[in-house]
Parts: sequence; structure tokens; C-alpha cells
Amino acid sequence: LERRQSVTIYRMRLLLLLSLAKFVLLSDVCHDQAKGDQACQAVEDDLSLASSLGKNSRGRQQPDVRITSAGHLKWQEFDWKKYQAKDVTEEDIKDPMKRFSVNVVKSAKLVANRAVPDNRDEACLKEEYDTDYPSTSVIITYRNEPRSTLLRTVVSVLERSPEEAIKEIILVDDNNDERDVGTELATIKKIRLIRNEKREGLIRSRILAAKVATGTVLVFLDSHCEVEPGWLPPLLQRIKLNKKTVASPLIENINLKTFKFEPVSTYLRGGFDWRLDFFWEWLPASDRAQKLRDPTHPVASPAIAGGLFAIDKNWFEELGWYDEGMDVWGGENIEFSLRTWMCGGRLEIVPCSKVGHIYKKSTSYSFPGGEKKTLACNNWRA
Repeated sequence: LERRQSVTIYRMRLLLLLSLAKFVLLSDVCHDQAKGDQACQAVEDDLSLASSLGKNSRGRQQPDVRITSAGHLKWQEFDWKKYQAKDVTEEDIKDPMKRFSVNVVKSAKLVANRAVPDNRDEACLKEEYDTDYPSTSVIITYRNEPRSTLLRTVVSVLERSPEEAIKEIILVDDNNDERDVGTELATIKKIRLIRNEKREGLIRSRILAAKVATGTVLVFLDSHCEVEPGWLPPLLQRIKLNKKTVASPLIENINLKTFKFEPVSTYLRGGFDWRLDFFWEWLPASDRAQKLRDPTHPVASPAIAGGLFAIDKNWFEELGWYDEGMDVWGGENIEFSLRTWMCGGRLEIVPCSKVGHIYKKSTSYSFPGGEKKTLACNNWRA
């Protein structure tokens, strides 16, 4: 038995050393990049969003940014057909997957407020939640995203959330190639638009939006989601019960070619390996037993996927926001998950809250310095 234990410990140590070595080999300057604030990003001589946020990623000062205020149109008055049609070119018809890594031709034909399935367990329908909702700011960042998927994300939030709960939807245009993607949406009520004059990446864009948000609770969504019925109250309820809870919905897959919803198991939680790569894992036996007794029971998770979650704004600030020294995206969810648990918070996956999400096989934008270098450096900082 002692010999087996020794072999196991040796293997774990070897795996850890190999994982760390991989980070180093991926970039000959990874050590230097991972030191200090903002070290993972390219040095810029001009004033930028990052500098307005302050070199200390835990800074509390309000950034000086220009925000396009919410418009006056109801989304139903918005000419969504004309808006979505702008996405489709002759090249897209020949190869609809090439430009955005989703079937943009199929997506442009879908109505903005299409019917989506309600995949909640029947027990969720019997749950009662407080109706004195905290004011909520929904934050969505985008870069080179199809108009149709972005619009469906926005419309699904407006249509399937309690109207009194949604104070604003903040769109962050991360120096998108086409400026009017955001400016046209900013004519809709409750939408506020921020445009980065240079690319900043998802992490720093989210920090910016979080600092200027006026809601008590922040909800982060990716730009290719569709929320399902009853998605928001369960998340807000968990935060109301414990301000230090980071509540994540159960994320279902939207097929990137057909856009059909594909349900996933509720018996999963987030985890990560020695390389700090995120993965889904089966719940331990105790949590599986609890879910059999009560399918509505939230599950404590070592880590969250990172793209979709709700958090009390003051708690997010107390935690120090994200680490803005990381670039673009990748690794921030693991670093943030670890910091949340170590600072006395908790991460939960709430099964009665479901959101559909398109998992793209590739991104429609580049990583400055290369994807491997960026992810390796982000993970090293974590």
C-alpha cells in the first residue's frame, strides 16, 4: 500500500513538472510576461482603455469612457430583418461557416425572438422566488460576431427576463470591424454601448463594463447565447441568500450549424487539470444523491466555465475584478474561480437557470502574439 502511495505521489509530481514545463516551452518570454500587471499584453505607447483602468487590476477608479445611452425603441420596433441581412455576402453563401465559425446564412434567417425549449426539470416550475429583484446589469462583449447571434442574445434577455429586474444591457464593442453593429442596437431601450477605440480583449472589456455598470448585480453573457424561460430569478435568488455566491446557469449547447438546442446533463460541474485547462466532470456521489432527492438543488463547483455567470457588483469589486494583466481571454475563469473560493466566496451551478450557448470550434478573431502564447501566459499568471 505504501509503495502504491509513493508511486501515485511521484506521478503527480511528475505531471505537475511536465505541465509547468509546457508553459515555459510555449513561450521563451513567459516568465517575463507573467510578472507584474498587464505583462501579458503588448506594450502600447498611446493612451488606452487599459491605462484608463489603471495598471493595478484591483483599482477602484471609474474609467473615463464614452457610453452611448440607451435608445427609445422597443426591440419589436427595430428592423431586425434588415439588420441581420447585412451579415450575408456572396462568399458566405458559398461557405457559410468560414467567416464567423457558425452557419451565418442559417442564422440570418432565424427570427430574432424565436421559440426556444424550456428544458427545466418539472420541480423547477414549482419553485417560488422573491420578486423584489435587485437591479441587474447584463454585460455582453463582442468582436466580429454575426449580427443575428448578437441580436438574439439581446432579445432573449429582454423577452425572457422580468422587465423590472433588467436595468440595462451593456454592449462592449471590442473595436469591431464594423462600427454600426453596435450603434444600431443602441437605438433599443435599455441598451448602452461602449466602443473600445483599440482592441482590449474580453477580460479588460468586462472589467470596464463592470466598473461603469449601475446595477446591483452583474450578469455576464457571451455574444452568442439565448437564455431560456425563467433563467434569471434562480440566479438572483442565490445571490440574495449569499452575496458572496457566484451563480452560473446550466449551459446547454446550441448547434453551430443547425442552431438547435442540445440539452446537457445536470450532473456535471466545472473542474481543471494541472495545466489549468477547464473541463466538465461528473458530480461526486454525495452531490448526485442530493440531486436525486432535489433536482433544483444548486451544485457547488470548483470552477465555472467563465462566459456566463451572475455576481454581486460589490463582491466582484471586493475580489478585485478580473486580472487585467491577462490578455484577450483564457485562464481568467480558473484564476477567478480560485480567488473566489480562497476569499470566502462560493461558485454554484444553478440547474433551474438554463442558457443556450454556441460552442465555436474556432474564433473569428486573432490572438495578438498567437493563441498558444496568450493562453500559456494567462495560465501562468493564474
